[in-house]
Amino acid sequence: MKNFKNSLFYVITISAFSALIYYISNLGKELEVGQIITTTKCSSSHWQNFSSTISSNVGHPLPILLMQIVIIILFARLLGWLCKKIGQPSVIGEILAGIALGPSFMGSHFPEISNYLFPVQSLGNLNLFSQVGLILFMFVVGMELDLKTLNKKANNALVISHASIIIPFSLGMGFAYFIYPSFSPKGVPFLPFSLFMGISMSITAFPVLARIVQERGLYKNKIGAMVITCAAVDDITAWCILAVIIAIVKAGTFISSLYTIALAIGYVLFVIKVVRPFLKRIGDLHSSNESLSKPIVAIFFVTLLLSACATDIIGIHPLFGAFMAGVIMPQDKKFRLAFIQRVEDIALVIFLPLFFVYTGLRTQIGLLNDIHLWEIAGMIFLLAVTGKFIGSAIAARFVGQSWRNSLIIGSLMNTRGLMELVALNIGYDLGVLSPEIFAMLVIMALLTTFMTGPSLNLIDLIFKDKLKGKPLRIAQLGKFDILVAFANPQIGRALLRLADSWIKKQSTGISVLHLSPENTLYHYNLEEYEKESFAPLLKEAASLNRPITTLFKASSDVGGDIVEMANNGNYDLLLVSVGQSIFEGSLLGRVLGYTTKIINPEKIINKVTGKEKLFPGASPFDERTQQILLKTETAVGVFIGKSFKQADYIVLVINDIMDVALFKYAQLFITNANSYITIFDTNGILRKSSEAQEALEEITDHNPKRIAILRDKILDSDWLETQDIMIISLDGWKNALANDAAWIEKNTSTLVMRT
Repeated sequence: MKNFKNSLFYVITISAFSALIYYISNLGKELEVGQIITTTKCSSSHWQNFSSTISSNVGHPLPILLMQIVIIILFARLLGWLCKKIGQPSVIGEILAGIALGPSFMGSHFPEISNYLFPVQSLGNLNLFSQVGLILFMFVVGMELDLKTLNKKANNALVISHASIIIPFSLGMGFAYFIYPSFSPKGVPFLPFSLFMGISMSITAFPVLARIVQERGLYKNKIGAMVITCAAVDDITAWCILAVIIAIVKAGTFISSLYTIALAIGYVLFVIKVVRPFLKRIGDLHSSNESLSKPIVAIFFVTLLLSACATDIIGIHPLFGAFMAGVIMPQDKKFRLAFIQRVEDIALVIFLPLFFVYTGLRTQIGLLNDIHLWEIAGMIFLLAVTGKFIGSAIAARFVGQSWRNSLIIGSLMNTRGLMELVALNIGYDLGVLSPEIFAMLVIMALLTTFMTGPSLNLIDLIFKDKLKGKPLRIAQLGKFDILVAFANPQIGRALLRLADSWIKKQSTGISVLHLSPENTLYHYNLEEYEKESFAPLLKEAASLNRPITTLFKASSDVGGDIVEMANNGNYDLLLVSVGQSIFEGSLLGRVLGYTTKIINPEKIINKVTGKEKLFPGASPFDERTQQILLKTETAVGVFIGKSFKQADYIVLVINDIMDVALFKYAQLFITNANSYITIFDTNGILRKSSEAQEALEEITDHNPKRIAILRDKILDSDWLETQDIMIISLDGWKNALANDAAWIEKNTSTLVMRT
């Protein structure tokens, strides 16, 4: 009845006011009497009018810009994803996307498409958007610097960092002396040209380096902390030097640039002594994500914009102001993490790819059409690697690092990436770098970033790092070695109790692994996040009196890294917990994917976007669990449930003759946890197979009172709920789900075994 009333009201309202609008429009025509009314008459057809309107709209600057952004993001995401698949930073793919869309590839092979997608008159808008993205990104880079860490390790880091700057800087200026007559733009003095050649050789990409350290798990070692500190010092120093160079270029001479440098120093002192304490007081009051209201966020964004504007007016560059704004943000880690999460996604996903493509549109590799030019490009690359890689390594060795660690530091400090491109674009905009030299330096930035991963792998191979690939575990190995991989700490506690039940009477330690997607972490909060993740498990291990070794890594492929860790660690069993399906509700629905409960829209989106499979087919598990089950060489146990306290009463389901392999796990429970095992023989395998009978006798001979056999087709639900856990093979689990076995979802905890 209520719906009928609503519909009636809707129809009457729309009809009445539509009639009123029609009546007013007719009355208005009477007002035109005596007026000279002009109308645009067109001799073309209606379709031609429509098509010309569409064509005009497409050529408008806004649709062109939006279309460019869509294309750029798609190309950047695709090539970034491909690079990550081959072990390279995604920034490499994003830079390659820019070059592919620029004159070096698309402009050369598909000039019509290039001119249509990126007309010359549209590049100004693209540049402005990319500069906004860079300002936001440099703000994040400044916030990711941990000044407390710099203070603790400043001594050795300062030596390594400044050596890694001054050596390549000198080589760059020296090389500029030989190529200045041929490659400097007309009218550019030697000093600005040589200074930009020097700084282009000297920059380290702090954000890319931090992600590599994070992904490889180096941050927990002293070498990781040292190289992060070196890169941070390098970043600050390089940007200060770049600011001075810009001042010299704009002022014309060093003497006249002293006014700009003096203003810049005054600006830095002001933001550190005045603005920073003010922001700290605000940050102390609003350190959580919930308390960061719009007015508070506005204060920090206004600070960012004013800082960028001030440095631009002074004559250095707005990016330096954005960087300093990030540095002076409150040091509270929770505040920085909450604020970075608000800024970084839009900066990395939308704006930064615009900068990469804008750089690519300016990079004309086709200009290097002579063997001599490629020789010059090769010399630039060799000098950059020699100065940065070898210079950093020698300095690290001098301050007491081992040769292995020194080479690792040199390899990481040789990473240039985005920061190099920023400096190159500044030099290009100022007219100091010619198009040929700009292209050569872009190639150098790409190659030095690309070589970081392979060079680290080569260093590990040369020094035969025994710890690489095989995680540290308790030295005394028992008969049954278990790796527990968890996502949720509470589920991790249940997995730890389950693992302990298998080895309760042994002194074997348990390795506990937690992987987190790398895009959710920042290098300065890794240790804190690791402690929080493992705290519940360490507490549980203490109560069990069980030694454990914690293994943590920020991962770009969680499932793949779990498989690699399990395969390389020589474990007897990997324990994991099951992932989620698109359906909420019963245990059966969560695992199999069919239920009468309401569908979760967020999970549906994950299915459609490819994060999970929409139709699971024969597998009841999510894609990550399927990957683990398929590729792990050792036995795998998939835990399904919310809790597990003890292993006193266990149901062991036997579906076919292959499930006899589960008897050895039952034997471990009996031996170590004094468990009572009820074998649920669903198909009478123990009666039909002599092999199964022999296997059963091996464990019943010594423990006849702890084993019972249940041959009923249907389990009593009330009795089943008194059991602590059900153990079933993977094939048996799939078969039970396919037959809609009601007893599956009655049990509180289940362990699906793939032996």
